[in-house]
Amino acid sequence: MSNREGAAERIDFAAWQFVAARAAAEGFNAFPGDVPTDLSTAYAIQQAATRLWPDTVGGWKVGRIPAALEADLGAERFAGPIFARTIVEGDAASPADFPVHRGGFGAVEAEIVLRLGHTPPPQKQWTAGEAAALIGSVHIAIEVAGSPLATIMQLGPTASIAAFGNNSGLILGPAISDWAGLGPITCATMIDDDQVGNIIVDDLTGPMAALAFALEQAHRLGSPLREGDLVSTGALTGVHPIDIGQHALADFGALGSISCRAVPARPLAA
Repeated sequence: MSNREGAAERIDFAAWQFVAARAAAEGFNAFPGDVPTDLSTAYAIQQAATRLWPDTVGGWKVGRIPAALEADLGAERFAGPIFARTIVEGDAASPADFPVHRGGFGAVEAEIVLRLGHTPPPQKQWTAGEAAALIGSVHIAIEVAGSPLATIMQLGPTASIAAFGNNSGLILGPAISDWAGLGPITCATMIDDDQVGNIIVDDLTGPMAALAFALEQAHRLGSPLREGDLVSTGALTGVHPIDIGQHALADFGALGSISCRAVPARPLAA
């Protein structure tokens, strides 16, 4: 067996393990095989798993690579698929349930989500300003980070990339009116009435940069963004672990709030 064939088998093995565990709603502790040491291998596992998963991609999540690893990995951000059937709507008045794998990892992230109003032209590089021209609407949201891999947050960003981007859903909140003239955004995240993070964001500069990255990365992966797709632009107050049965609230001040509850993930119907 050649080195190339061996690498392909290892990629397929890891992808199958992530797909099987997600479908069975079962957690596990050890990465299946060696944790990728480069982005190319990590994204290859992600792509293989995405092809196997029986759902379409409705958007992309963007996460940050720790500053200490940016030079080694050659990137500041990473992306992962958000599957269409895992996207739900929610607000303070209508709490949304979201799945957490028993024996796995679950977390909530207060985020700004951008919905594309236009299908972008096929280009390889984007500025934040060019990306902003594609936006149809801006929403407050909670990204549901999660994986059957219980140790995912201890293994670094390549493990997160490989494991479906460490995403298990998106709770889409109300649209923000007049987002182009939006001033500072206040955001606080609560879990069971305890505040676990808060921040004031000056403007949408960060989310626009995240959108530009998502456009480029989706193009590189052969899955270009289209009109209506969603981009979750990164955790505002942090990645906050949550257990089954706990409630979370993302409070965006005058922009609204989103309430949700962690429930056990259910096996995929045959």
